[in-house]
Amino acid sequence: MKAVAEMFTMGPGNKDHHPALRCAVGVFVPLITLTLVGRLDLAVFASFGAFTGIYGRNEPHSLRFRSQLRAGGLMLLVILFGTLTARVAQQWGTGAVEYSWFLTAATTFVAGACSVVAAFWRLRPAGSLFHIFAFAAIASIAAQPPLWEALLVAVLTTGLCLLIGMSARVVKSHRTPWKRPPPIRHTAPERRAAWLEGGGYLVAAGLAGTLATLAGERLGFGHTYWAMVAAVVPLVGHSTRHRVRRGIQRIAGTVIGLVLLAGILWLSPAPWAMVLVIAACQFGAEMFIARQYLVAQIFVTPLALIATLLAARVDPGLLLRDRIVETVIGAAVGVAVVLTPTAWARLRAVLDPS
Repeated sequence: MKAVAEMFTMGPGNKDHHPALRCAVGVFVPLITLTLVGRLDLAVFASFGAFTGIYGRNEPHSLRFRSQLRAGGLMLLVILFGTLTARVAQQWGTGAVEYSWFLTAATTFVAGACSVVAAFWRLRPAGSLFHIFAFAAIASIAAQPPLWEALLVAVLTTGLCLLIGMSARVVKSHRTPWKRPPPIRHTAPERRAAWLEGGGYLVAAGLAGTLATLAGERLGFGHTYWAMVAAVVPLVGHSTRHRVRRGIQRIAGTVIGLVLLAGILWLSPAPWAMVLVIAACQFGAEMFIARQYLVAQIFVTPLALIATLLAARVDPGLLLRDRIVETVIGAAVGVAVVLTPTAWARLRAVLDPS
């Protein structure tokens, strides 16, 4: 009963509306601009560039600038890697089946590598969830826009989020002292933990991607990278119970979020209204992400899927079906990866009591 109660416990607030507002503005301004100029084919590049604003949410300004600069630079590299991957595959004439397996392997590499980089840079949020999502989503786009336009939108959005992150400095009462952040130094155990964490992301993402791709080939599901994203969610947490809880909350929040999304799509909103919904969902997600993951996930689900619908014409019904199936596969894999070390330790204790 205690574990069930913890599933719905709301953590204390910490001026969460400040980072939530920054993130909402950071995604709204570029998306509404692209809507007005009729270039929603570039919306996905703006959306992922806006992830820059998620980092360093409660850090002093100088430290936040370093975190967001590094996080933004890493995300731009992931975006470039994703769009180049799609272009090279098109030039080589790679078949759909072969490309789905290649994309799974490449996304697995991104999952492990970006997790290690985030750990060594001590970026918060930790892990490579956003990088997995960005790389696979962009690499899955069949009709790639001109490379320079895609990168320009991503770079401008990243720069905007950096400015928004520093915007509170115009108000003296909100200004924090500007001091050069100390260099990050790691102990040997910290370095070992970073590499082990990267290995966990590699295993969880790779296994989830493999199972989702196999299921997709046989049952006709798409968006297998959503399973890879869901699989790494339980890897973040301070205890096994907390990590398992996040996996369950991911599934429950996705189901409720899909109901909310179905209601939104039933209204057939115009593109500009969908941008407003994205901004509102971004605000809601950031308001609750540190306090109650289940509630945050309710906002994340329509946020991610509406951004997909803006960029490409996809059957909403199939999109909703793929989301829940891939989320269940991924979350189950992630929970299994979390529980495996404990189960192995207990098994060894039983087999070798001495």
